[in-house]
Amino acid sequence: MPVIFLILACALWGLSFPLLKALHIEQEVRLPGESTFFLSAWVQFARFGVGAAMLLPFLIGRKMPVAGEIRQGLLLAFWGGVGMWLQVDGLARTEASTSAFLTQAYCIFLPLWACIRARRFPQAKVTIATLMVMAGGAVLSGLTPDHLQLGTGEIETLAASLVFSIQIFTLENPRYRNNRGLPVSFVMFLGISVLFAGVSLLTAANLEDCLKAGASVPAKTIIFSLALFCSVGAYGLMNTWQPRVSATEAGMIYTTEPIFTALYVFFLPQILGRFMGQSYTNESLTPRLALGGALILAANALMQWRRPAHLPSAGPVT
Repeated sequence: MPVIFLILACALWGLSFPLLKALHIEQEVRLPGESTFFLSAWVQFARFGVGAAMLLPFLIGRKMPVAGEIRQGLLLAFWGGVGMWLQVDGLARTEASTSAFLTQAYCIFLPLWACIRARRFPQAKVTIATLMVMAGGAVLSGLTPDHLQLGTGEIETLAASLVFSIQIFTLENPRYRNNRGLPVSFVMFLGISVLFAGVSLLTAANLEDCLKAGASVPAKTIIFSLALFCSVGAYGLMNTWQPRVSATEAGMIYTTEPIFTALYVFFLPQILGRFMGQSYTNESLTPRLALGGALILAANALMQWRRPAHLPSAGPVT
């Protein structure tokens, strides 16, 4: 059951890439010359602020966060917020194909850290699955040995992947095993929004741009969609069900996200472009996409093969 819900979280999270791309196109028209630091920070403030508002009615009266949930939520807010800020800003400074591959680096960070912590070598199954995911990511992104250059965007993306690894380990921490997913998500969302409200004000060219960034109907609609599907939906599932699997397995499951993204970009960009009145074209199925997706799916199937039953190692769902 946890694996199914985490794959559903990946399906929801996959929507964020075409939605964020559409929002970037919209804001480039309305805020020409504004810094990528500001725009990437403003997106985090807006989407997670709306997400916190969506969750609040479900918490009032009977499910407000307790001390341990507040502590974990704030840690997730810091690591998750910083990771997403680095990733979004890195995407503006490098090619999407290179960024997509480098983001998968947490598939290496997670099992390596787990082995260092346990002072043992990784299982053959984990090693093979990790190599398959990295190969699948390379195929999907069209990466070649002479195409990888570590500029500012690439370094930011690698740093984001490392931060995401810390976020995943924060969810696995046994001290938080009795925390409820919904209150933790609320604290996380509110923490990210407050953190990046300040960052947005500090990095904006002027105060007026903070209002202009979300003034149009397309921008408001995209922010609402990001909050509902990619924040409340994806992170709600992740914060609730990831503690029921190991960090290494969670990292492998999360690599299914590019597959869902690849499916969405077959039809969603043109719909979004028409809605915004901007040019945003669909992508098409290629042999590279089919092979890369198959490698990632096979890696996840390998991780689940002859796997012991999940133990109820985490707290209640709500």
